[in-house]
Amino acid sequence: MEINSYVIFFAAIFTSNILLTNFLGMCSYLSVSRELESSFGLGMAVFFVLTVTSALNYIIYHYILVPLDLVYLQYIVFIIVIAAFVQLAEMVIERFSPLLYYSLGIFLPLITVNCAILGVSLFLVIRQYSFIQSVAYGAGSGIGWLFAIMMLAGIRNRVKDKYLPKGMAGAAISLLATGIMALAFIGFSGVVIIQ
Repeated sequence: MEINSYVIFFAAIFTSNILLTNFLGMCSYLSVSRELESSFGLGMAVFFVLTVTSALNYIIYHYILVPLDLVYLQYIVFIIVIAAFVQLAEMVIERFSPLLYYSLGIFLPLITVNCAILGVSLFLVIRQYSFIQSVAYGAGSGIGWLFAIMMLAGIRNRVKDKYLPKGMAGAAISLLATGIMALAFIGFSGVVIIQ
């Protein structure tokens, strides 16, 4: 039975969130989530890259790699496509929002090696999604990643000036908040299963 693309889209946001249920893409998520503006900027860049590269990687895999029997090159090809679109996103952000470009720093080009983006492309192949399902899953995963980083940035903003025990300051509170958010998202996992 083929899963509806809308179901895949909403499941990728909530019940199968790439970050909070699969724990892919954690390094830039934890590092950039200090401020809402930079978190939103990186989240939008990840959304853009995930959506476009999931579509392109589907086309390349099914219309070039499979017919030419070059499936063993999928990792290299997927990473090349991801790197090209990250470079494009980096140029656009630098051109239209230099302040955001400098606030993201090294984490913007590191989207290339964000395991969530490669993970989405590999899940498309493993789960044998159609083109529309692939785009829905890529876009939903991007929105889910954006929601997760924005929620953590909001939490970190709220507790920034509050008293925290010495052992809970910094990374500890971020990891604790991420764990609680992950439990909440995993609580939705029985609603729709797309894996």
